[in-house]
Amino acid sequence: MAKALDTTHHDQRLARRLKEDPEFRMEFERQRREIAQIDAVVRQLDELREEAGMSKAELARAIGKEPSSIRRFFTADVNPELKTVAAVADILGARIQVVRAAAA
Repeated sequence: MAKALDTTHHDQRLARRLKEDPEFRMEFERQRREIAQIDAVVRQLDELREEAGMSKAELARAIGKEPSSIRRFFTADVNPELKTVAAVADILGARIQVVRAAAA
């Protein structure tokens, strides 16, 4: 069994930078929101794919992509191209919509 990675030092360093560096904290939070939004869109598209009964390979063929690229789209930590997101949404009968966030 593999030994668990000890990230204590890095966690403490991150916590200290977040506390002491407002500019770093703002950028960290911005990137966190960006990643969360991308993850949410990809999860929704994967749910629609499953509801449609399509395999990832079938979806890939439908949009003219290699099956490996669609597997990565749904499983890897990637930043998908908007063109691919739109193509997947279209095949699944969905649309991508940008909605203004509520004022903070």
